[in-house]
Amino acid sequence: MEQLVAVVLTTALFFITIIFRLFRSHHMCKYKLPPGPHPWPVIGNLNLIGPLPHHSIQELSQRYGPLMSLRFGSTPVVVGSSVDTARFFLKEKDLVFIDRPRTAAGRYATYNYCDMLWAPYGAYWRQGRKLWQVELLNSRRLASLEHVRREEVCGMLKDLHDVRGTDVALREHLYMLNVNVISRMVLGKKYVVLDESVTGGSTTTSPEEFRWMVDEMFLLNGVLNIGDMIPWLGWLDPQGYVRRMKRLAKMFDRFLEHVLDEHAEGRRREGEAFVAKDMVDVLLELADDPNLEVPIQREGVKGYTLDLINAATDTSALTIEWAISELLRNPEVLVKATEELDHAIGRERLVTEGDILNLPYLQAIVKETMRLHPVAPLLTPRLSREDTSFGGYDIPAGTWVLINVWAIGRDPKVWDSPMEFRPERFVGSSVDVKGQDYELLPFGSGRRMCPGIGLGLKMVHLALANLLHAFVWRLPNGMVAEELSMEEKYGLTVPRMIPLEAVAEPKLPAHLYSGS
Repeated sequence: MEQLVAVVLTTALFFITIIFRLFRSHHMCKYKLPPGPHPWPVIGNLNLIGPLPHHSIQELSQRYGPLMSLRFGSTPVVVGSSVDTARFFLKEKDLVFIDRPRTAAGRYATYNYCDMLWAPYGAYWRQGRKLWQVELLNSRRLASLEHVRREEVCGMLKDLHDVRGTDVALREHLYMLNVNVISRMVLGKKYVVLDESVTGGSTTTSPEEFRWMVDEMFLLNGVLNIGDMIPWLGWLDPQGYVRRMKRLAKMFDRFLEHVLDEHAEGRRREGEAFVAKDMVDVLLELADDPNLEVPIQREGVKGYTLDLINAATDTSALTIEWAISELLRNPEVLVKATEELDHAIGRERLVTEGDILNLPYLQAIVKETMRLHPVAPLLTPRLSREDTSFGGYDIPAGTWVLINVWAIGRDPKVWDSPMEFRPERFVGSSVDVKGQDYELLPFGSGRRMCPGIGLGLKMVHLALANLLHAFVWRLPNGMVAEELSMEEKYGLTVPRMIPLEAVAEPKLPAHLYSGS
C-alpha cells in the first residue's frame, strides 16, 4: 500500500510539474531571455553540466555569449561570464540580485538559513553583515590577534622542519594552520586536537573527523542538488545529498553545542567581571542585546560560528596550495619570489605581517593565483528579486544568477596570455582583489562579497611568504614540473584533485624553526 501511495503521489507531482512548466513557459514567452541551449523536458540543461560546472559553463558561454540563459531542472538560471556582466550584477544592480536561492544546503547544513552565506536578504542578513564588519572582523580586532597568526605560522614551520627532506602533504599542514588560527581567534582555544593538556578538557571531534566535516560542508554547499532544481523529486533525494547534509549538521551541532556550553559556563563563573575573549564570546553577548533589530537566537550564534570556522579554514589553505603548485611549475617565478624575500627580509628572521607591503612580487603571486584558481569559481548563487534587463535581454524575478569568475580570469579579451602564470602582470598594476576591479573577483563584490576578505588575505600572504622564505621547495622523486597534475575537484570551493606533495629543505638558521 505504501508503495502504491508513493507511485500515485509521484505521478501526481509529475503531472502537476508538467502543468506548471507549461504555465511557466507561457508566462516566460513575454520575456526576451538571453541566448542559451534549448532545455530538455524535466532536466532542463543539467545534461550539459559536467563534473566541473565552471568548465562546462565556460564552454557554453563561448558559444552563446557572456550573458547566457540556462535551465537547471525547472529553475531558470542566467550566467555572467564577462567584466561587464559582473559589474551589472554585482554593482549596478546589486540590490536586485542580492538575495539567495532557498537551497537544501542552506536549510539543513546552516541552521535553516541562520548564517551569513545563505541567509535571505532582509533585516536579519543586514544586521548580520553590520555585526560582522563592526564587531567580528574589524581591523582593530584582526590587529589585536596578529600574535595568534604569527605563533601558528611558526608552529607550522617547526612541523615542516621536523619532517624536512621527506615528501610533505602540504595541504594537511596548511589545514591545521588555519584550524588552529581560527579556533584560537573564534573559539578561544584549540578544540580540534587530541592532547587534553592543550584543550583543557576532552574534545568532541578528532582532527581527521573535523577535516572530513569541513570538506563535506564545502562539497555539499556547492553541489547541484536535484531537489533544488526539480522540487517534485526533492523528497526522493536521488543523489543522497540531503541525507548527507542532515548527518553533517548533527556532527557540527554536537561540536558547536560543546563550544557554546563551555563559553556560557565561563561567562557564568566570571559574572559581572566577564570580558569577551574571542568571537564566540562576542556573539553570545550580542545574542543577549535587547536593542538588536532582530534577536540572534542560539541557532544564529551557531550559524555565524560555522561560517567563521569553515570559511577561514578551507579557502586560505587551498589558495596557498595552488600558489605553491604554480611556483613549482614555474621555477623562474619561484626564484624571483625568494630573491625578493632575501632582499627585503634577510636570512636572520621570519616574515611578519608588517613586511607584506614591502613584498610587491609576493602580492602579485597571490593575485595571479586567485586569477587562475579562484576558490569559488562561480561565486555563491544569487537570486533576482524583481524583473530587470541587460543588453536588450530580460532577467525575470526568481532567476538564479551565477558569475563565472573562473572564466573571467581566463578571458583573452581581458588578460594577455591568460593561461600563463605571470605575476608580473600585477606588478605596478592598480588591479586588486577587493571587489572594485571586476576582472578579478575571488572574494566577489557588492554587499554580498566575502566579509572575511581581510583575514583571508592576511593568512594567505603571511603563510605563503614564510613558506617560501624558510624553505627550498622541490617536487618529489625526480618529478619534473610538466608532470605535476593541476586537475580540480568541484564543490563550493575547488581544491586540487590530487593533493600537492613536495619536499621542503630548510634554508634559515635552525633557531628560527623553534616554533615560538
